[in-house]
Amino acid sequence: MFKQDQLHRFLFENYSVRGELVLASETYQHILENHDYPQPVQQLLGELLVATSLLTATLKFDGDITVQIQGDGPVKLAVINGNHQQQMRGVARIDGLVPENSSLKQMVGTGYMVITITPTHGERYQGVVALEGETLADCLDDYFRQSEQLPTRLFIRTGIQDGRIAAGGMLLQILPAAEQGSAEAFDHLVQLTATIKGEELFSLEVKEILHRLYHEEDVILYEPQAVEFRCTCSRQRCADTLVTLSDEDVNHILQKDGNIDMACEYCGTHYIFDADDLAAIRTEKKNRFH
Repeated sequence: MFKQDQLHRFLFENYSVRGELVLASETYQHILENHDYPQPVQQLLGELLVATSLLTATLKFDGDITVQIQGDGPVKLAVINGNHQQQMRGVARIDGLVPENSSLKQMVGTGYMVITITPTHGERYQGVVALEGETLADCLDDYFRQSEQLPTRLFIRTGIQDGRIAAGGMLLQILPAAEQGSAEAFDHLVQLTATIKGEELFSLEVKEILHRLYHEEDVILYEPQAVEFRCTCSRQRCADTLVTLSDEDVNHILQKDGNIDMACEYCGTHYIFDADDLAAIRTEKKNRFH
């Protein structure tokens, strides 16, 4: 039986270090179900999903976060959008062949990772880091080092559990008001956390995982937060996009195809607009500006 997708926050009572553990297997499956991605791309999206969830939980804000990878290889874009409610969606765009067991470098080529944080209130922030690490986790370590943020380490696992794809991970971070000596404690906890196996994350209860990893430490575990797939597409959003097109372009598509079929690349939902629908949209647009 699959465990529910949840994010768990925990704190080491005797050290200035906090942690997170996330399981996102069902969300991962929803992201992949309407797409036929090669296995390495599936894995990359799973890793991005776990990373985005863990990163979102480190931010004390209401709003959205986007973690995307862009490059000049066959995988032009891989992106996960999330928010403070742990609602996630993602997509990849591929142009070319992605061989089995391709590395991050082979998939993306020369590329970079962009982390965009958009608070509901406040200024948008964007961080960019070149993809120089062997894995996504390595690249995220580079990001934290370069952005001079709090020492942070991510541990990302993807695989198969009970015949279905699974994804999970953990994060450790030194607290802002860390005491002297916390760096040594952090390094020790990082070494312990690095031993976590995918099958343990996917199948064991959180309390058992924490006990296995940190049985000599006092760990406070907080109430979990649900993680879920949630697409933000809607018929109204599509209509708002159609309003920005010229009447000439819209009429051309109508004459050629008989209707306009707008498909969401994230969830695969199709929104169909015929001539009557478009007449109503145009009327609404006119009324809006008068």
